[in-house]
Amino acid sequence: MTSAAGAGSAADDDRRNGSDAAGVVILGACAAWALITAAVHDGRPEGVLLAILAVAAGYAAGRICGALLPVAAPGAWALAGLGLTVGLPRLSPGPEIITPLGDAGGVAALLALSTGAACCAAWATDALVLRMALRALAAGIAVIAAVLGSGGGFAACVAVLLCSLAAGRMRHRGPAIAGLALSAILAAGLTWAVAGDAVPGELGVPLEGRLTPHRVGLWHDALQMARGEVAVGVGPGRFGELSGTATRTLLSDGKPHSAPLQQAAEQGVVGVMLLVAAFCWMLYALWRTRRPTPVALTAGAALTAVAAIACLGNALSFTTVTVAAGLLAGLATARPLADEPARHRTDASPRGDRLAP
Repeated sequence: MTSAAGAGSAADDDRRNGSDAAGVVILGACAAWALITAAVHDGRPEGVLLAILAVAAGYAAGRICGALLPVAAPGAWALAGLGLTVGLPRLSPGPEIITPLGDAGGVAALLALSTGAACCAAWATDALVLRMALRALAAGIAVIAAVLGSGGGFAACVAVLLCSLAAGRMRHRGPAIAGLALSAILAAGLTWAVAGDAVPGELGVPLEGRLTPHRVGLWHDALQMARGEVAVGVGPGRFGELSGTATRTLLSDGKPHSAPLQQAAEQGVVGVMLLVAAFCWMLYALWRTRRPTPVALTAGAALTAVAAIACLGNALSFTTVTVAAGLLAGLATARPLADEPARHRTDASPRGDRLAP
């Protein structure tokens, strides 16, 4: 029995090391490709490199804090994220924040991540009073999102909260992770369809009105650039100077307000594949983590909400959001030094995510 348990633990460690190695390779490839495409078209890769560094730093910090304080760390981050959203009038300095599209995507993403952190903390504790307080905090974040006028943030917070509650009844995390990946694919597909005028007229007109003509115009420009430079794109940071819609705007942030379309326009098809690989790596790490299934699925739901917001907005251009996303992923994949509630612990083996006896 002891030898079998030791073998299982060794296998878990091997899979954990494998997911960590995959993350290093993928993030390194993202940085290298940004430099390559910048060299080809004299682009400016600093923004991409900063985002990659922010994710890596947040992930490392999350792993450390999650191991030492599996309940306090995500709870504190939920409060910090809420404080940043409410206390700061802008998520980053500069005139680009007052452009027609503003920072709504960044605010919505940060609120969703804060809700996910609160729910993760709630699942990580076995104290009923504390768990209820943390869930009340998550619900309060959703209410504050509505008060702030962030419709996308409110919808994302409610979705994360409902997914977290449902995660407590799931015995297998694999199908749920697959469902989250499918949701992100559908959001990206919708963005691509709108950019390519592939949405039927009876649906396309109200949808484009909701998205605003300015955003749709940026998406059209991004798709045209992607078709013109399929392999390497036009170069990181060059969308703003090549987009007709952006140049006609008095104050432009130079972004297409869609992460997959920005990758396609500036870094080509390889850039899109690397973006997808980075998101899939996070979901894979959550699938293989030894943390309780509700914690893993809650973090996955929050990260998927951010991915959907990033498909429709400019969320990933804010360093606060990229750090927060990496931090939540690290918190949910950390291995706490102290034992967690046994009733929610799972066996994330290749044979299935069975509840441990």
